[in-house]
Parts: sequence; C-alpha cells; structure tokens
Amino acid sequence: MNFEPIKPVDLNAIADLQPDDWNDIIPSISYYIRSGFCYPVKVTIGEKIVGIGALIVLGDTSWLAHIIVQPEYRNRGIGLKIVEYLLEYPNARSSHSFLLIATKLGEPIYKKTGFRTVTEYVFFDRKQEWSHQPVSQKIISFSELHRAQLIELDKRITGENRQRILNEHLPKSKVYANGNKILGYFLPDFFNGLIVADTAEAGIELMKLKYAAIDNAVLPVENISGIHFLKQNGFIESSRAFRMILGEDLKWQPAKIYSRIGGNLG
Repeated sequence: MNFEPIKPVDLNAIADLQPDDWNDIIPSISYYIRSGFCYPVKVTIGEKIVGIGALIVLGDTSWLAHIIVQPEYRNRGIGLKIVEYLLEYPNARSSHSFLLIATKLGEPIYKKTGFRTVTEYVFFDRKQEWSHQPVSQKIISFSELHRAQLIELDKRITGENRQRILNEHLPKSKVYANGNKILGYFLPDFFNGLIVADTAEAGIELMKLKYAAIDNAVLPVENISGIHFLKQNGFIESSRAFRMILGEDLKWQPAKIYSRIGGNLG
C-alpha cells in the first residue's frame, strides 16, 4: 500500500471511486490539485488506486475531505490509514483543530482516531415548484470595499480564518448590506453556494435568491430559521451527516450558516 500525491493524470481512474449518493467528486479533486493549500493523496495497491483523501490547511484549522475507499477494498483498515496519514502531514503542523463532515458509514472510522461529533447537517430536496419571491433591494453585488468586512464576518461566525479559500470567489458574490454594514453574503460559484449571515433577515433574503434556481440544500441543524424557510417552500429532509472535530473546539455560530460550502469545508 503506497501513498502518493494525486496528479491530473489520475482523474480518470479516480472517477471510478465515485460514490452513488455523492455529487461529482472530480471538480473537488481538481480544485485540490490546483490549490497550494490542499494536499490530495491516493492510495495504491500495485497499479490500482484503491482510495483517496485530501487535507485542506487554513492555518489554525485544517479539513479532511473526500476520504473514499473502493467498495471491494473496504473493511481492511485503508480508510483509517488515510485519516492517520493526513493528520500527520507536515503541512498541518500549524493546525490546532481538524474538521470533517462524516457520513454514517464513515463516522465510526473517524471516532477511532479521536474525532468527536459536534453537530449534524440536514440535507433537503425540493419537492414542489418554487413560488416567485422578489429579491431584496438590500442585496447588491460585491465591491472591493466590502472585502475586509466580509472576511471578518466570516471569521467571527465560523471561528476560522478562511480568507485563502474565499478570496477568489468574492468578486462574484452577493452581499446583504444595511447602509455600509455587511450583514450577510452569498458565494454562488463556490461548490454548494455558501451563505453566511449575521441576522435571520439577511440569511433568509439571500436564501430566496439562491433557491429560486437550486433544488437542494444543506444547513446545520441549529439554523432553525433557515430550516423553517426551506420547509415552508417545499423542501423535504432527505438525510443527515455529522460535523466532527479533533483537537481544540471552535467558537463558531452554526445558526448563522444558511448554506454550507460543501462536505469538504463545512
């Protein structure tokens, strides 16, 4: 069993690891390959790729993501070895907290390495047509004048310094502004379409913009107002996943996250 960095030439073979109930994994793996703070690895037996995983280093925090093992190679401890390998990666030595989103299948593996569950994410699918809702006039396009305030808002709500992953997506974002104060933002082109908001009004208005065109949603279970909005508009809960942490707890506010980035970054 060998560990090596994933390269672009591996993408066709990695596509064969695609779980049936996951979104297409190739855009995420491609993102890891081209991002200087991400470290995707493959596990090979002979010439065959039997598993993959990725480490995303943000500084004080790091995320483990896309830990997948070929079905015929499961129950051999390969998933556990991927987790252990990523946790020992030299580039993660600055991190005090390691986070991940686990399926019910993966949760027992992560508990073996010391991860503990801190909350659940609730998955929804829309089962009826969207009723048109006007877009708030307080929602405007991103300006460079918003950047520092938006980064600070994200840091306060998530407990992480995510500037290195947000920077390239901010120019296409929408913000909810009350005068000069930014109360929320929406990144439509970043995986699941992140929405973070300091108030329920800002969060719901940004959700109206997003879900006019999107039929699925994922929110932390603590976001009561966001979940209520989804149920009022024809969304039905379909499944749940577990947010887990190893190391220091974060001071974060899950009730203010109205849409996650994805299973790789919460």
